[in-house]
Amino acid sequence: MKVNLLKKTSNELKVEIEGTGNTVCNLLQKKILEEKNVDMAGYDIPHPMTPNAIIYVRTKGTVKPEQILRNALENARDVNKEFSKELARALKEK
Repeated sequence: MKVNLLKKTSNELKVEIEGTGNTVCNLLQKKILEEKNVDMAGYDIPHPMTPNAIIYVRTKGTVKPEQILRNALENARDVNKEFSKELARALKEK
């Protein structure tokens, strides 16, 4: 997975993530939008034959957008850990 910076200002960030699709981007967008200092967030996959997604974040200006993206990634990682733990517990019970 490779990340390309497309745009960066004090309150906007646009990155292209090569080799990813809707699953990862949908989770990231959800976690980004949970942050209170986010004005807008979204993602686009410009061509269905190319698994490259573009993620866009615009903040209200009090927090840098790259920090918001890092927070979203950490929150997504926490969700994955929690799910993994619960799945292991459920499989152990059966």
